[in-house]
Amino acid sequence: MTYWALNAWFLAVVAVVALLAVVRLDRRRASGPRSTGLTAGTWLLAVGGGLVVLLLMTALFDNIMIGIGLVGYDPALISGAFIGIAPLEDFAYAIAAAVLLPSLWVLLERRTPAPVSPSPSQEDPA
Repeated sequence: MTYWALNAWFLAVVAVVALLAVVRLDRRRASGPRSTGLTAGTWLLAVGGGLVVLLLMTALFDNIMIGIGLVGYDPALISGAFIGIAPLEDFAYAIAAAVLLPSLWVLLERRTPAPVSPSPSQEDPA
């Protein structure tokens, strides 16, 4: 199995989880004016910004690790496309992490009930 085939499985799962997170955020926004906080648009912007930073760091440190011989790849299993000396396939892991972790954060968010204001009969007359 090539690295791209292995990456395709992981990235497909990540894409489904990310789609579920965006749908949940969109539904939360559509639930009414009481909903506040993160929207699907701001979430996508934040994930995109984090992804850019993570890809730049991956490019730097993967090239260093491969250059000093810490990591190696079977030439028969890579596409031959490189960023520096790092195979392009190696960046799929950074993409998966940058998208999957925020997606899980949204999906596993603890739901707390909205605060209930006291009714007039429950207020203290003093």
